[in-house]
Amino acid sequence: MKENKANTEKNSANWKEKKISLALEGVEAKVVYLTYEGFDLNTLIVSFGEKRRVLSTWDGHREVKFVGNTYTPLTLSKHTMKNYEEFQKKFPLTLGIRPEEITFLSTGVDMDNLAVCETSYQEFRVCCLATAGAKGNALRTGVDIAGYVERDGNFVNTAGTINVLLLTDAALTDGAMARAIITATEAKTAALQDLDVRSTYTPRNQATGTGTDNVIVVSGKGLGKPLRLASGHTKIGELIGFSTKIAVAEALKKHDG
Repeated sequence: MKENKANTEKNSANWKEKKISLALEGVEAKVVYLTYEGFDLNTLIVSFGEKRRVLSTWDGHREVKFVGNTYTPLTLSKHTMKNYEEFQKKFPLTLGIRPEEITFLSTGVDMDNLAVCETSYQEFRVCCLATAGAKGNALRTGVDIAGYVERDGNFVNTAGTINVLLLTDAALTDGAMARAIITATEAKTAALQDLDVRSTYTPRNQATGTGTDNVIVVSGKGLGKPLRLASGHTKIGELIGFSTKIAVAEALKKHDG
């Protein structure tokens, strides 16, 4: 297991890139710094060169060439959440990517606080790229009362969120991709428990996440039959759990201190 550090590469005054070195073959990652509608944003972009099957808790099942995670300041977030579908179509064009070729998440956490962890076992590799902030909206699911009501797609994002991008070189079935989300969520909660992160709303309780967390799972192009299981009893599940727990804990330390 190892964590990767990024090397900075300067492009232009309004567009800078920071490359992230990954061990996964055929995968490139970078953080792009740019201006969008007068706001300074930074976005993690992971590219595959060819379409990959992904499962996103925001977009559902997709086949895309890119996945991403973008920092949006709270002022911009309040504006975009009123018409997020328009933002999903317009923002990729700013990155030079067609909207149908990417699925991405948004967060109030700066990508400079991104944490990366890669794990491997024999021929299997898993990479987790996580951003995490829990000071403003940590909660204990099943205990705390919700504050959002979605009507006609309108609600407000808050400063925080734990976003997890999971990449693997192994081919996964749809069921295994869905199970990977459960495994990653359990690992995220374990990281919060180890750091004793408390619910913002009921501080006597440990937090299990924030109310705006999301996950993207990217299936690989591995040879042979796709893996059907991704629980903690399997090696691929173990890798997902270890990489997610380490990356989320490191991301929380970077953002929340």
